[in-house]
Amino acid sequence: MDIFEKCPQFTVAREAIQSGYYPYFIPLTENEGTEVEYRGQRLIMCGSNNYLGLTTHPRVKQAALDAIARFGTSCTGSRFLNGTLELHEQLERELAEWVGKPAALVFSTGMQVNLGVISALVSRNDVVILDKYDHASIVDGARLGWGETKRFRHNDMADLERVLSATSAEKGKLIVVDGLYSMEGDIAPLPEIVALCQKYGARLMVDDAHAMGVLGGGRGTAAHFGVTEGADLIMSTFSKSFASLGGFVAGEEDVIHYIKHHARALIFSASIPPANAAAALAALQVMGEEPERIQRVNDIGARMRSEFQRMGFDIGSSQTPVIPILIGDDMRTLLAWKALFEAGVFVNPILSPAVPEGRQLLRTSYMASHTNAQLDKVLETFEKVGRQIGLI
Repeated sequence: MDIFEKCPQFTVAREAIQSGYYPYFIPLTENEGTEVEYRGQRLIMCGSNNYLGLTTHPRVKQAALDAIARFGTSCTGSRFLNGTLELHEQLERELAEWVGKPAALVFSTGMQVNLGVISALVSRNDVVILDKYDHASIVDGARLGWGETKRFRHNDMADLERVLSATSAEKGKLIVVDGLYSMEGDIAPLPEIVALCQKYGARLMVDDAHAMGVLGGGRGTAAHFGVTEGADLIMSTFSKSFASLGGFVAGEEDVIHYIKHHARALIFSASIPPANAAAALAALQVMGEEPERIQRVNDIGARMRSEFQRMGFDIGSSQTPVIPILIGDDMRTLLAWKALFEAGVFVNPILSPAVPEGRQLLRTSYMASHTNAQLDKVLETFEKVGRQIGLI
């Protein structure tokens, strides 16, 4: 059999393109944060993870430019060899202090953090335990490790305890959860998870890709609940609130030292470019100096959740500025996406298998920099489309 035989047989995307209902890989002409342009049409962006609106912050942009002027465009090597700058280590120190851990390590992408950390720590006699709604990068990191993978029902603490109690005390155990779930917009119950970790001798890693800059005064889910000490490892990306590209993990110094020397995703990848490191560092500093941005994005989230519920939309269990509009059918989800897009509102349609069958949704997310007028327009458009398609 020709290994490429499967390629021409994959026709779903081509059929969607031909029908005009293909919602992915949309090439934007301009991206100004809260608004984007596609083929001359202006759209309000409600599908970005730019939660604090820092991609257009003058200080963040200038930091990137200054780093290029000083260091050039790339380090042309891995962190392990010639690709570490003092800038990387400064960023690591400030990130560790921000999340309340002794040490941190910067990777080139957020996905590489999860691939590298989990596969480095989970050995043959170990078990990694995942929430069923965990991000794909966590699942793939577990697959790369040599240990066993177990899963529990989403945010179901009784089911997590069932898994833990059935796991041998002789095995090392790592529980990995998202802090803020990127599709549901809900939050992991970290106090209960920490208590179960202590009861069963497990370690906890929290993926705060979407929570950093949003929860806990911007410091993430563990800070939100006051359980930073109980979260052994905290990771996040730079591609969301940090307005850049890359990621980091923070924890005890000896654990970070071990990961630094065993994570293949770090050792065998080129380091984060100077401009990205400088932008992330500037964004981190802005977070500390402009806490009103964190308050603003959460206020917007509360308003939008309330308004969507008032209209009759199903927003699931969202508690954050990530708000799903649950539809439960691929075609109706695409119809709603297209109607919103044509009316000037950009959202993300999420279809199975990215979410379980029956939970297809429109993912909406908001920025501190959205204006009240933009939000009014979004709500007005959603109500019109919702009635037109029969969602409300």
